Amino acid sequence: MARYTGPTTKLSRREGQELFLKGDRSYTDKAARRLTILPGQSQAKYRQKSSEYAIRLREKQKLKRIFGLTEKQFRINFTKSNNQPGVTGDNLIANLERRLDNAVYRLGFLSSRSEARQFVNHGHILVNGKKVDIPSYLISLDDIIEVREKSKESIRIKESIESVARRGVVDWLELDSEKLTGKVKRLPTREDFKLPIDEQLIIEFYSKL
Repeated sequence: MARYTGPTTKLSRREGQELFLKGDRSYTDKAARRLTILPGQSQAKYRQKSSEYAIRLREKQKLKRIFGLTEKQFRINFTKSNNQPGVTGDNLIANLERRLDNAVYRLGFLSSRSEARQFVNHGHILVNGKKVDIPSYLISLDDIIEVREKSKESIRIKESIESVARRGVVDWLELDSEKLTGKVKRLPTREDFKLPIDEQLIIEFYSKL
């Protein structure tokens, strides 16, 4: 299944919560008001009760859309997490947080994961001094993530860094906003992901297939 390229607001409305897919615009009052209206509705209505399958599906779709993955990419991540030692749900979210495109977003270099993914794809990001253009690359402890010298004058990066104080930088990363570099102080855990996700529903979804 191809990656969704339509209006991102529609995805947040479908899930009934802000998925922070529109960068800084996700923090506005207008964005919050739109969440009460399902796609295709002209005014807010009560949401119909969903089946157990639909509830599990929605939770899987929600997490997949937050990180901007295709169905195939998400399934691969789930399978890998399920085969790792530990709790599958914790592994899944920790692995998604370790993606390079997510780390670039978390550092505040770009204001959305989709922008960060594109920036990585175009070769603007270095990890430990070497260009890495694979968004799914998993960062490791003590990695140094930085914007390539030629890309530091990007207007989008400057705008995002100026507004990073609004959403803050996660405490597993350390940002040097002057040099546009970041360091992985520790690996992310389930507790570092603050959006309301019930990963057990996702595990149940795949177990029923």
